[in-house]
Amino acid sequence: MGKRIVTATINGEPMAFLAQPYETLLEVLGNEVGLTGSKEGCGNGNCCACNVVLNGQLVNSCCVLGVEANGGTIETIEGVAPSAELLDRVQEAFLKHGGAQCGICTPGMILAAKALLAEHPQPTMAEVREGLAGNLCRCTGYTKIFDSVLIEIT
Repeated sequence: MGKRIVTATINGEPMAFLAQPYETLLEVLGNEVGLTGSKEGCGNGNCCACNVVLNGQLVNSCCVLGVEANGGTIETIEGVAPSAELLDRVQEAFLKHGGAQCGICTPGMILAAKALLAEHPQPTMAEVREGLAGNLCRCTGYTKIFDSVLIEIT
């Protein structure tokens, strides 16, 4: 099977890209669209480093086929900041409190934190732990990530 044309709104911009039927959304975002902020950590949906928001839902882009995004809306880490000069409040909090370390899990963590805050604008520690539970990090021990969400955001 050959490549298929996929149209989607990515970070607020209508786009079209080509995707093989077997390529993941993570692969086509990086290889075809040039958005490499989402990282592949495990390739099987267990680490959440590749999180993106697809049609309003937080998803592991390594587990979604690129062709499944046809007609959809995608938000990646590149679309989080309001402008090139101004970071999102979650990004600022991660920087201020050391929630961002090596950068592999950070894009997925930030998108997961934003999804959590959209549902729970004033989350408790238990809600933060549950909301970020699938995101694996080997650098921070999670305390700095949780602090980034709780101290600065709430």
